[in-house]
Amino acid sequence: MNFKNIFAQFNILANCRKYNLSPWQCPQFLFLMMGLIIIGSSLLAFALGNRYFEDPAMVALMVILITAILFIISFTITNSFERLAEASRMKTEFINIVSHQLRAPLTSLSWSIELLISGKLGRIEGKQIEYFKIIKENSNRMKELISDLLTVSRIETVNFSIKKEDVSLENIIEELILKSDSFAKASNVEIEFKKKADLPKIFTDPSCVRQAIESLLDNAIRYIKDKGKVVMSLEKKGKSLYFEIKDNGVGIPKEEQKYIFQKFFRSENILRYQTQGSGLSLYIAKSIIEKIGGKIDFKSQEGIGSTFWFILPISKK
Repeated sequence: MNFKNIFAQFNILANCRKYNLSPWQCPQFLFLMMGLIIIGSSLLAFALGNRYFEDPAMVALMVILITAILFIISFTITNSFERLAEASRMKTEFINIVSHQLRAPLTSLSWSIELLISGKLGRIEGKQIEYFKIIKENSNRMKELISDLLTVSRIETVNFSIKKEDVSLENIIEELILKSDSFAKASNVEIEFKKKADLPKIFTDPSCVRQAIESLLDNAIRYIKDKGKVVMSLEKKGKSLYFEIKDNGVGIPKEEQKYIFQKFFRSENILRYQTQGSGLSLYIAKSIIEKIGGKIDFKSQEGIGSTFWFILPISKK
């Protein structure tokens, strides 16, 4: 008999970490809570039985029956939760392994394509360059998808790392505008940034904020058809900073707006335009903002455009 494995089953915190779940989502912890509820229910049944039944055997039978029913229900529920948690853990591990394994060959493929297009290995004809550019574009799309999958996997772990420091949200936005300049020009989109004077710094994780804003900005540019404009604004509201990004893109149908922050969701009007995307960017933005203590929401009208906004606390507490 392996006592180490037996004792490991009773290590609730270790099992919760195994499934990357908080205690209130962990099957073992829930089973413990249900056990305490069963004990409390049994004691209550005993007290009520003593009050309303004179026969001790009847009281004992009632307590045993109630305890057995509650135990069976508890075991069934926690066992189901454990199977779901194990399936979720295996899914996350699979995504991590596949994504990491795909990243290296895709990077190598991109370098090879760049080298071939440059002509250093020999002359490349016009039609060949065109096909190489198509391969390069699809390779970049796959790299973006892999990056998003790895980000989602990292966000969904209990040990998601947040490193807070004093951050200038204004500087981050300006950096991202410069970074997105070529993409915006290629999409025939103008970017405008409106900011209030003397904005304070906020105490948060700069990489998280940068990724959330980048996801929102990329979405705003991507879903504008023909010529368009993206307007970002930043101001102080009470003890928080308020960020808003507005576009005049295709918008989101009213009946589909409740799904917009779900993983892999893409509205039907977007699919009609054949716009590339993984359906993960808004899920990532929402998850990150909420993990660093903020709140995010949006309003949208199909054919008019969308406005996404979030608030982040300024305080270090």
